[in-house]
Amino acid sequence: MSKGRVTLPSEKNYFKETMRIAEKWGADAIRDSDGTKLDDELKKSPFKIYNAYFPTRAHNDFITQHMEECPEMYLMSERVMATNEEVEIAFMREYYPEQLKVDYLHNPKEYWEVIDRTTGSVVSTEEWSLDSEKNSITIYKAKKWHEYTVSFLAYIIWDPVEMYNHLTNDWGDKEHEIPFDVLQPHSYQFVLETMANWLKENPDVDVVRFTTFFYQFSLVFNQYGKEKFVDWFGYGASVSPLMLEKFKEAKGYALRAEDFIDEGYYNSSFRIPTQNYLDYIDFVQQFVTKTVRKLTDMVHSSGKEAMMFLGDQWLGTEPYGNYFKETGLDAVVGSVGDGTTLRMISDIPHVKYTEGRFLPYFFPDTFFAGNEENIVNEARMNWVQARRAILRSPIERMGYGGYLTLADKFPAFIETVAEITEEFRQIHKEIKGSRAKTKLNVALLNHWGALRSWQAFTVAHALYCKEAYSYYGVLEALSGMDVEVSFISFEDVLTDGIDQTIDVIINAGAMNTAFSGGEIWKNERLISCLNEWIYNGGGFIGVGEPSGCEHQGRTFQMAHALGVDKEVGYSLSTDKYFKTAEKTHFITEGMMKFDFGEVVNSVYSLSENTEILEFSNDEVHISANEFGNGRTIYLAGLPFSFENARLLMRSLYFAARKEKEMLEGYSTNIFCEVSVFPEVKRYCVINNSATTQETTVTFGEQESERLTLNAYEIVWRDLL
Repeated sequence: MSKGRVTLPSEKNYFKETMRIAEKWGADAIRDSDGTKLDDELKKSPFKIYNAYFPTRAHNDFITQHMEECPEMYLMSERVMATNEEVEIAFMREYYPEQLKVDYLHNPKEYWEVIDRTTGSVVSTEEWSLDSEKNSITIYKAKKWHEYTVSFLAYIIWDPVEMYNHLTNDWGDKEHEIPFDVLQPHSYQFVLETMANWLKENPDVDVVRFTTFFYQFSLVFNQYGKEKFVDWFGYGASVSPLMLEKFKEAKGYALRAEDFIDEGYYNSSFRIPTQNYLDYIDFVQQFVTKTVRKLTDMVHSSGKEAMMFLGDQWLGTEPYGNYFKETGLDAVVGSVGDGTTLRMISDIPHVKYTEGRFLPYFFPDTFFAGNEENIVNEARMNWVQARRAILRSPIERMGYGGYLTLADKFPAFIETVAEITEEFRQIHKEIKGSRAKTKLNVALLNHWGALRSWQAFTVAHALYCKEAYSYYGVLEALSGMDVEVSFISFEDVLTDGIDQTIDVIINAGAMNTAFSGGEIWKNERLISCLNEWIYNGGGFIGVGEPSGCEHQGRTFQMAHALGVDKEVGYSLSTDKYFKTAEKTHFITEGMMKFDFGEVVNSVYSLSENTEILEFSNDEVHISANEFGNGRTIYLAGLPFSFENARLLMRSLYFAARKEKEMLEGYSTNIFCEVSVFPEVKRYCVINNSATTQETTVTFGEQESERLTLNAYEIVWRDLL
């Protein structure tokens, strides 16, 4: 058993047990968790000590004296149908009063909006009145049979993450932690002074783990205390009259409530972002970055490291944004849900190291009597998915979070994690800081580009969504693949053209979303640029409804290059003759079954030149097409599975015309993958399945090696 690279959670009155598990897992760092404290004996031990730090919560003695400085957000009432000219809307009816309190301090007639949702028009402030006792407004000249909503400002009076933890762990009468807004004058001064005092009072802490900084991602609960709305990227909880005022000063124009309400979509990352919203994100990032830097400078002056948890109040610190480098952070730690979220953490630039917090989290909703088998399976599968990505882009450290007293009740879990942590260290020992060989450059094209690297198709962190998993699988497959992955925006293409080092561009997503593109596909320069690039030898893969935008008789605006289009009911009178699938093809070689997830219907071939590779239910699900010197591929959907990871791999190499290169470090078994590390002249083969697998590893013209791998095994070999 080696030691290092592992962070272990602990809590008070658990010193001896912590030492025992730390020895077993080879931990070299100890951390606290939300709701726990560390023993003084632990703090004075040789372990590196992480201490969670909440800059804008857990100080009720302060904020209760300044409740006007709680963070705020715009919310929309339920939609009410007008059956008379006079309509009353109880706008707080669907919200949790213990989390939210209406802002009556700032003039509602100035900041709120009542909107006729049938027409989209704003109701004049003279035509509605407010009853603050009832939290309702009354419209006096409503149009009958029209829908109306109220967009209003509310204070967040219970920190949403602490609220979630409180309800999950049944903390009972524990005082609710009230958040505060660092933009406000008293809060700003308090945050700086409290940080300075805390650093003096905690000399034994080595790493200040900011959890996180100032503004919570959008997490709103309904009247029953259940999650109502969540957007891991939502900037809604950073809005306040003061923020709006400062934005106007900086940008030269004013925002309105609807810029945040967004017809009730709240600027979900699936929405095509408006320029106003992008400007607001940029403004908040600049403010947050400058304020974070003040805190990290203080941490460094005290001789400690500054680490950020990628979650909770992380808005404005987006690690792939323009300003992240200026935060001065030493490290980022994030929750690892799968390979995609692992890469989201491990690829972060401008920090000394990255760390992953693995699952399961040691909370009672998972660690309860009789659930050990599921706990062990979750830990194992979490590691297997993350391991693919680690071999491509390694995090430097790993760890777990929650209550060690819970985890310690499950010996099989303790043993499993011991195996995982040892394997993690072994990977680092083998690769010696080198990176795995990549053979293709692949770019994902959408509206968000590099800002949301490894974050497309995400509603909440690594959680399943029926409408998105068919596209999220593209990221998950790529996270462990032997290709270099970048993220580009439509604006990048329009401004700078296409980087000629890119081999394949992927456009994936549902029509009219930020990920497939929507109206941007009516831009002739975008279409021309991509068509020219493909025609001259580029590879293009469309998944779902790529370039989907109804325009000039096409649904897919890249239909000519793709060789397929989608029927939306307008051309049913036009016969579609081309329905014969190829019996064999490089892309589908060895594939026994296909899974397209929430399959896109009614895609058809445009001509006999399109190679149909899967045709069923009278529609195309996989196709390939030659377009000049370039190649294009269409896939109806790609939920993650190891079969689909192989399908995407073969599609990429075919689109790039690099079929032979694919065989340089290739496993014939879809459940096994190869990573080659030329600098240390080593390669490894992993078995991603729970059963024994046999595979042949090929290196082009070199001799192939036949291997048998046990369940989840990783084997290392010398390169010839």
